[in-house]
Amino acid sequence: MGTVVRAALVQANWTGDTASMVAKHEQYVRTAAAQGAKVIGFQEVFNAPYFCQEQSDEHFRWAEPVPDGPTVRRMRDVARETGTVIVVPVFESDGPGFHYNTAAVIDADGSYLGKYRKHHIPQLPGFWEKFYFRPGNLGWPVFDTAVGRIGVYICYDRHFPEGWRALGLAGAQLVYNPSATSRSLSSHLWRLEQPAAAVANQYFVAAINRVGREPYGDNDFYGTSYFVDPRGEYVGTPASGTEEELLVRDLDFGLVESVRQQWAFYRDRRPEAYGDLTGA
Repeated sequence: MGTVVRAALVQANWTGDTASMVAKHEQYVRTAAAQGAKVIGFQEVFNAPYFCQEQSDEHFRWAEPVPDGPTVRRMRDVARETGTVIVVPVFESDGPGFHYNTAAVIDADGSYLGKYRKHHIPQLPGFWEKFYFRPGNLGWPVFDTAVGRIGVYICYDRHFPEGWRALGLAGAQLVYNPSATSRSLSSHLWRLEQPAAAVANQYFVAAINRVGREPYGDNDFYGTSYFVDPRGEYVGTPASGTEEELLVRDLDFGLVESVRQQWAFYRDRRPEAYGDLTGA
């Protein structure tokens, strides 16, 4: 396996129903694969609107099991047919009363590698996520895929450095961060935090945001998805702030090793001195 990986991400407008949203993303996978991409990630709860702008029991209808629900099963077929690793964020149902904001990771042969459940759950106007989601309980897994070691963080998680570091310690080369972030709230942090996390933890980050207005609430999702390298530099230009877009970029995973040698942050960590940070 070479060190250069052609990677993709999608920021998309809500189509109005799950079936057409899944079909749209299936086509994006096929388009990216035709351009040589070997891994692709979608936005947060990609197959639904961002329903957390309101609190209503009706929105539990968007939830499905992982990996046995229809969306993940379909994307397993697409991954196998295209030879593409896919990061698939959905609203997960794990039995009555157990719901999570989750991303499944599917390998290029269609095999299900596992899932990440969002740890940090916001509860504020426009982002009423505690009404729907339990906090993640599966740690910060890093998945050995056909293209390399892939991790996932989800949206509000990005404000918390601990998970970023856990993914780096577990050997992540690329971390996908699917999000639903609105224009008025955090556009400055969107540009700042993920490049900083890439530098501090010395891996690539794929930052994916929804785009456009949706049927629930007044949030304006501003897109501007991007890839950033272990030096905190954009890989190509970010996506549009207003339009749906597929980004395909070449990532040299060899840069992870060279940056970690040049800036020896992992060597110079002092975990024995950090006990007070966690109450240990």
